[in-house]
Amino acid sequence: MSLPRKEGRDNVIAERCQCIVVISSTPGKGTYSTTGGEILDVGVIGVGMMGRNHARVYSELKAVDSLHLFDLNLKAAGELAGAFGATASPTVESLLERVDAVSVCVPTPYHFGVAETVLDAGVPLLIEKPVCATAEESRQLIGKIPDGLVVGVGHIERFNPIVPEIKKIVRHPLYIEMKRHNPASSRVSGSSVVEDLMIHDVDIMRNVLLPDGAYRLAGSGNEDVCSALFSFGGTPVYLSASRKSSKKIRMIYIEEEEFTVEGDFMAQEIYIHRKPGQYAVEDERYVQENIIEKVLVNKQEPLKLELSTFLSCVAREREFPVSPAQALLNMEICEDVARCFAV
Repeated sequence: MSLPRKEGRDNVIAERCQCIVVISSTPGKGTYSTTGGEILDVGVIGVGMMGRNHARVYSELKAVDSLHLFDLNLKAAGELAGAFGATASPTVESLLERVDAVSVCVPTPYHFGVAETVLDAGVPLLIEKPVCATAEESRQLIGKIPDGLVVGVGHIERFNPIVPEIKKIVRHPLYIEMKRHNPASSRVSGSSVVEDLMIHDVDIMRNVLLPDGAYRLAGSGNEDVCSALFSFGGTPVYLSASRKSSKKIRMIYIEEEEFTVEGDFMAQEIYIHRKPGQYAVEDERYVQENIIEKVLVNKQEPLKLELSTFLSCVAREREFPVSPAQALLNMEICEDVARCFAV
């Protein structure tokens, strides 16, 4: 079904594009500032946990003129709209008539259908991860994207400030390990722990640290707990994810010949452990000197950076850093992992 386009959308975006200037990466409102007044009208479809976070962040960004929300639960959409000074739309179609860009934050099984409606309306969109419920649906959706339309996928850890810093540090990894463990959550439905949690680390592994080369894979687990061992030539990459943990863990550990890197995604901290410069025996005890460096990280809220980047890409008609093709690759790898423990 083809939906009406917002009148004058292309001209509005073209005119507003000239107003956007990136002046600071400091966290908080104004991370992306402007030299002019209003910028973009933005929508959020789905006001569950992620939708609420998208609405909150959009309400704080100076690049947003008006914010429009839709959910099948009209009461929830209205209450959230009141909290953030937004407008609750009665239908998806009415929302799409009023916005220049939209976040799709519905449950994963509905990503394909809702995204298809947004694409038919010609509105740039950011789809929360995973891009679709299956790799096949993802391929079908990619085939429907019009040339030149900005479409991104919300792999939020790509915008965690420790990721580009680690990318700068790592050159020849000998061993990589990432853990992503969560307590049980009632918000998750319709996806395994692989598509829910491990997919973040799959994205960093394949699209940031090791973008090239074939791999071998061995995996074990179930819908809630999983481990996967990838072998890229002589470099093992061990990923684990859990929805049964009593402790929340988000860590990355990388060994190179001369140093080891440890990162904490939640604390946004990176430590580099250098090889000992001195070995000795004192009072029949083995002693070594270690050098530990703490990397200076400009801490920011990843979602705020992600959504600011999305709006900048829409206004400038540039490709979003996490493309649908990369998101499809992530889904293909996740399905490979899931097949390792499928009954």
